[in-house]
Amino acid sequence: MHSTLIVARMDPAAGQDVAALFEKFDATDMPHLMGTRRRELFSYRGLYFHLQDFDENHGGEAIQQARTMPAFQRISEDLKPFIGAYDPDTWRSPADAMASRFYHWSPR
Repeated sequence: MHSTLIVARMDPAAGQDVAALFEKFDATDMPHLMGTRRRELFSYRGLYFHLQDFDENHGGEAIQQARTMPAFQRISEDLKPFIGAYDPDTWRSPADAMASRFYHWSPR
């Protein structure tokens, strides 16, 4: 499994709106097309954390293809009023908001 963690800024009061957008998105075939196994959204003191687990065989290629699809573009636009870049001066794409894993443990 491959995981990504996106870090951004979000007004804590917007959590229900963001959750509703993802609930609608996740009810489509987009998660399947992207190889998404699980999505979890967290907030903490004005920060937004988007943890997403993917099938090992999908990885970045499926996500790149998904970015061209209308449903992906629509949710990206719909989230703009609620989610802001962690560092607007350096943000160019979602890759600029992804945390780097520096430790991992799992049972054998």
